[in-house]
Amino acid sequence: MKQLPDTIRLAYIIAVILLITFVIFIVLIVVLYNKRQLFFIQQQQLKEAEHQNQLLQKELEKQKVLEQERERISHDMHDDLGAGISALKLQAEFLKQKAEDDDLLNDIDELLKTSEEMNISMREMLWSLNSGNDTLGSFIDYAVLYTGNFLKKTKIIVYSEYENIIAETPISTEMRRNLFLCLKEAVNNIYKHSRANSLKLSFSQEENNFSMKISDNGKGISDVHKEGNGLRNMKRRMSELSGDCTIISGNPGTRLVFKTKL
Repeated sequence: MKQLPDTIRLAYIIAVILLITFVIFIVLIVVLYNKRQLFFIQQQQLKEAEHQNQLLQKELEKQKVLEQERERISHDMHDDLGAGISALKLQAEFLKQKAEDDDLLNDIDELLKTSEEMNISMREMLWSLNSGNDTLGSFIDYAVLYTGNFLKKTKIIVYSEYENIIAETPISTEMRRNLFLCLKEAVNNIYKHSRANSLKLSFSQEENNFSMKISDNGKGISDVHKEGNGLRNMKRRMSELSGDCTIISGNPGTRLVFKTKL
């Protein structure tokens, strides 16, 4: 095979070098473009993260302000309303010592009963407002305490049991309030209608699933009463928590099961 003339061979070599240089140049341009795009994306992500952080910071500040306001209202209620109710109760007891008329004594007893009910309602509101109670353990402790106090003058004996409860698990104020109102309605219904002599509170936690069971050994719930306002309200409250309320009625006994995600 004949050798190519020097000029053609030189031109060929130059063309190859230029082609390789061009390819290297294109590769460098692509690499630099990709780096620039990556840098741009990282900057956008950083800006988005900073924006999200600012929004989170504002939300935390808002929550802090709300908690401070809740604490302020709680303290004001305790100092003002609590003192007023105590003074009213003291005055009624003082009048009762002086009263001789039976009708007046009955009226004073009603006044004392009303003041005690107001005092209990105020304590419930204070508990509800206190952000320090926004834990599962605090809710369970108060639920057991409330049930025991509510039924202490009745023949109904209260039992409680716990399974895998992590006391420090945080819960929202709304969840705590709705769960408590469901318990309050259930306990009141058992007291009024069940004819039971025992009530058991069962609390269990499995990861982020929580259940509360309220069982009695009474006469059970008829199909008519299953559609009552109280039971409908409990189902509605659990629905607001994206949970559910199940009523299991036997003979004897009724079991209410409340389930929700924490």
